[in-house]
Amino acid sequence: MRSVVNRAAVLLGLGFGGFVDGIFAHQILGWHHMLSSWYPPVTPEDLHLNMVGDGLFHLLCLIFVVTGVVLLNRGERLASRMLWGGMAAGWGVFNLVEGTVDHLLLGVHHVRTGPGQLAYDLGFLLLGALLMVIGVLLSRSARPASRRATG
Repeated sequence: MRSVVNRAAVLLGLGFGGFVDGIFAHQILGWHHMLSSWYPPVTPEDLHLNMVGDGLFHLLCLIFVVTGVVLLNRGERLASRMLWGGMAAGWGVFNLVEGTVDHLLLGVHHVRTGPGQLAYDLGFLLLGALLMVIGVLLSRSARPASRRATG
């Protein structure tokens, strides 16, 4: 059952990390959209395309979160360190995958385009690695929790 909890926590972290990225970098700060390096949002059509990309990205994040919650609801009592550790690790994995694939390999967008662009992208990856390490350490330090009564 511990592996189910680990998977659930990582899925929650992936979704949470994606939501944080989308809400802050895409919407509040306006640093980038999902496809802004491929389709700069300078025309209404390209802005719309970027908004659809952002929406599909958030839908994927929601699927991760809902799947994580469903897995958590399978009857095991959670050790909070396992949950928070898995979520931190999942967020870290999100940053590492998204930063490597979208920022560096495909170049669909960057954390912040312009001067210091690579530094922002590398900082995003560093934050991801740090979150992943912290998450793994927290999860490993969790004591097994007793199974909750069902009925």
